Amino acid sequence: MVKNISAVVLAKNNENTIEKTLKALEEFDDVVVYDNGSTDATMTIARGFKNVNLVQGEFKGFGWSKNQAASFAKHDWIIIIDSDEVVDAKLLETLKTKELDANKVYQLNFKAFYKDIQIKHCGWNNQKIKRLYNKTKTSYNQNDVHEDIITDGFDIEVLDGNVEHYSYHSISQFIQKADHYSTLFAKNNAGKKSSSPTKAFFNGIYSFIKTYIFKRGFLDGYVGLVISFSHMVTNFYKYIKLYELNKK
Repeated sequence: MVKNISAVVLAKNNENTIEKTLKALEEFDDVVVYDNGSTDATMTIARGFKNVNLVQGEFKGFGWSKNQAASFAKHDWIIIIDSDEVVDAKLLETLKTKELDANKVYQLNFKAFYKDIQIKHCGWNNQKIKRLYNKTKTSYNQNDVHEDIITDGFDIEVLDGNVEHYSYHSISQFIQKADHYSTLFAKNNAGKKSSSPTKAFFNGIYSFIKTYIFKRGFLDGYVGLVISFSHMVTNFYKYIKLYELNKK
């Protein structure tokens, strides 16, 4: 059992993925599922796991919401796992045996998937993301998007094992998330960052070239093209929405 770490999972309408997420966390004695408005079977599935503490709460951007969810955890050590992510056996074993240092923040290695196709390029594979920390020592910043654990004065260590990320199951989800994330970015940066139609256009174009060419997205076949185009669209809408908000 993993007894000194609480797993914290943000969820909303993830009935297709959350069961797999929670099954991989069955050896944790404390799993907080923070649901922010599911209308599908997400909460019903979560209630089926004995180690889950299901909390219903607001979503006020990713940084705030992750801190709020962590406040319900029993343990000081928090590992953030999204409701479309799966901890593999090697990482689970590491979490069982690792002697954690409160002066460190720990990164996890991520393997990305579209449906069941592993994405090996596009900048998606083997990303190192900070996800394990001691909540008495630090927390997430308040960013609505691109939230991160505050690491000033902390050492960073990468743990053995992987998190498998099943973030997209249809092309429609790329479209929906592009709209959602670009809106959050614009609201979070209104009045703080400048923007223009020209900036939006060239940001989008550069994002496509960087993902498809520089990060070799073309080697992922048609999925690489979908991802690269989605990055372009998201970045265009981020800055054109910001431009509109700044004009108000």
